[in-house]
Amino acid sequence: MMEANLDSARNIAPESLRHIHLIGICGTGMAAMAAMLQQQGFVVTGSDENIYPPMSDYLAELGIEVMAGYKAENLNAQPDLVIVGNVVRRTNPEAVELGRLGLSYLSMPQALGHFFLQQKKSLVVAGTHGKTTTSSLLATTLHRMGVTPGFMIGGLVEAFGRNAHVSDTEYFVVEGDEYDTAFFNKVSKFQHYQPFASILTSVEFDHADIFVDLEAIKASFAEFIGRIPPGGALVAHTEDPVVAELAANNAVCPVISYGTNESCQWFLTDLQVKGLSSSFRVHYQGKEIGTCQLPMPGLHNCLNGLAVIALLHRLGFTFEDIVQGLSSFEGVKRRQQIRGVVGGVTVIDDFAHHPTAVRETLNALRLAWPNNRLLVVFEPRTNSSRRAVFQSTYTTAFSAADKVLIRKHVPLDTVPLSEQFSSPQLAADLQTRGTEAYCFDDTEAILTFLEKTCRSGDIVVILSNGGFDGIHERLLTILGKLND
Repeated sequence: MMEANLDSARNIAPESLRHIHLIGICGTGMAAMAAMLQQQGFVVTGSDENIYPPMSDYLAELGIEVMAGYKAENLNAQPDLVIVGNVVRRTNPEAVELGRLGLSYLSMPQALGHFFLQQKKSLVVAGTHGKTTTSSLLATTLHRMGVTPGFMIGGLVEAFGRNAHVSDTEYFVVEGDEYDTAFFNKVSKFQHYQPFASILTSVEFDHADIFVDLEAIKASFAEFIGRIPPGGALVAHTEDPVVAELAANNAVCPVISYGTNESCQWFLTDLQVKGLSSSFRVHYQGKEIGTCQLPMPGLHNCLNGLAVIALLHRLGFTFEDIVQGLSSFEGVKRRQQIRGVVGGVTVIDDFAHHPTAVRETLNALRLAWPNNRLLVVFEPRTNSSRRAVFQSTYTTAFSAADKVLIRKHVPLDTVPLSEQFSSPQLAADLQTRGTEAYCFDDTEAILTFLEKTCRSGDIVVILSNGGFDGIHERLLTILGKLND
């Protein structure tokens, strides 16, 4: 099988530029990039092998041509620039043809940096957990204060109905992903995001398919932190010992600490949760300065809000304006999103898959509904969650649940079975710890169990980073028929 032979000298955007082609255009970030480039006046085309809603409809509405399948002839028009998605491998026929033709090319993160971050104050939200929610809080709050930023975020922000935006203001909010950039540029995406200031929420081991251990992840974050200029700022959750270490050893900019401890410059106290809303008292440099209302439950969400307060205060906005903006946050799709309530059963969709994210999400939902049964459906789907690396850690992540339903994972072709996650083993381990847990071969079996089990008052939370065979709507339909 042929492999792409790309000339590194062509890894640039040419000065004369009209037509841009995106390989892998139907990915969430790539589709957003296509729309942003079209908004800037470029002729945009693309290709993908997985063309389906909602991204196919989104691109069609914009009038962007999408070619079905990856083929060398898709580059017959010889675009001025090709943007190569992270999903593309060096054996991709368009990547091979790209090398043969000697066209200019960029990765999506490189394109974001080149076209949209220059001459902007790039506000990058980084960390193992909370990036999408925190960057959405930041972008929405700026918008509410009348300073609508440009942004590129890994989830659909309800305030905008999209995950990317081009703006004339000085700020651009970026979700700073530590995953690698492209097959020809094996560095973390956030290394291309030219940070003026950053929020760093947490640093843990993740992405076992590209990082060998925690030290490798720390090295990437250390490089990123060092890119923040002296005139910028790093807002760091220093109660995370790895974050504290990285900030102390690598920042050349001011470090603004936040957390729950009075040793932090910004800390919160008196957390109160009522349903899906929280409130907390905000302290700055040892003094209480006010209260924040946040339409989200859980300590982790409140800490995300506190980080936004700290950063925006640093940028010169008033506390009163910031908390007013935060209080109007509508949420992010797939982050504690209520998909429906039928027959008294509430169905919630959430992206959590890392053990820490699972634990914090479930703890927050338990605070929101302390007297209801919490039924958790978990699909191990990411590269890391399908490996044995988190097998034992998951056993402590579901303690807030009343029942846990685990789907068997789809095996990883390139990883020995002995090194892969075991859904039956997790179910058995949870049972040993006193949590009712079951393993299922497929989604249909899970739905059958829920049909027989659910009763009014139950909270069903579905944890997956994928579509999960449309389980959310299928469950709501089943519940509707039971209540006809």
